[in-house]
Parts: sequence; C-alpha cells; structure tokens
Amino acid sequence: MNLKKREVGDLVIVDIEGKLVGGPDESPEFHDFFKSLLGGGANEIVINLRNTPWASSLGIGMLIGAHTSVANAGGELVLAHVSDRINDLLNVTRLYLVFKCFGTDEAAIKYLTEKG
Repeated sequence: MNLKKREVGDLVIVDIEGKLVGGPDESPEFHDFFKSLLGGGANEIVINLRNTPWASSLGIGMLIGAHTSVANAGGELVLAHVSDRINDLLNVTRLYLVFKCFGTDEAAIKYLTEKG
C-alpha cells in the first residue's frame, strides 16, 4: 500500500495505491499518515480508491478509524472510486450507512465544498 496526498483548496485527497490489507505493517503507517493530516489542520478528506482493487476486513477497519478521527476533528471523510469488491464489502457490513461514496474525485470534492 502506498499513500499520497494531494491538496485541492482546503481539501485533501489521499490516493491509496495497492491492496488495503491492514495488519502490523500497514496500520501504523496509515494511522500516522492521517494523524499528520489532522495535525496539519486538514479535516475535509477524500480517499481515492481508484488504484485499490481490494480491501481486507483489517483494511476496512483502518478506513473506519480514519473516518472516526476525522469526524472527531469536526470534519468529514468520503470515499471516491470505490471498486465493486470494496463496495460489496461496504454493503455486506452496512458500512455504506457510514461512508459517503462517489464515483469520481470531482463529485466528492463538489459534495465537500457545497455541503455547507
């Protein structure tokens, strides 16, 4: 898994590349990455999953943790480019009730900038 940050105005887009599997190698890196974003004042975040074809239950847990941290900081985290496999997992676990998902980065950005 590789994490990259892009800024679009006051928003941050996090591009995740590779499988999101969690575990002892990925979880601390993921947690520290989001902690640094929040510490830097970013609290409107789009996670771009275009290059993330698959996520394990631990990977979904990492997304839940990031979502909770952002919400506790007064912001919102949304998902873009969710693959069919990840979307199926969100549906089975009913996490579609927690995560707002968008087909494109642009739609997610529009939602976050116009929600208010």
